[in-house]
Amino acid sequence: MTRTPRHYKISLHLSGGQTEVVHFPTLETFQEWYQGLVNGGSGQAFVNIPFGDLEGEYLVIRPEAIIGVRVEPQFASIDDA
Repeated sequence: MTRTPRHYKISLHLSGGQTEVVHFPTLETFQEWYQGLVNGGSGQAFVNIPFGDLEGEYLVIRPEAIIGVRVEPQFASIDDA
C-alpha cells in the first residue's frame, strides 16, 4: 500500500548561505509555482514565495538568489515535524 504525503517541505538554499523552508500542499502546486519562477523572466525581479498555510504572508526573493532546492514529502502534519 502506497502512502500519500500530507504536504511537501521545500528547502530553498540561497546564495548567502541561508536556507528558507516553505510548505506546499501538493507536488503539483510546487511545480506550478516553480515553473512560474523559472519562466518569470529577469533574475533581478522579486518574486513571492507563499508560506503554505499562512494566508497573505510571503517571502519575497530574487530568483537568482536560489542556488538549490530540496523537495521532501512529509507524511506527518507540519506540527508533528
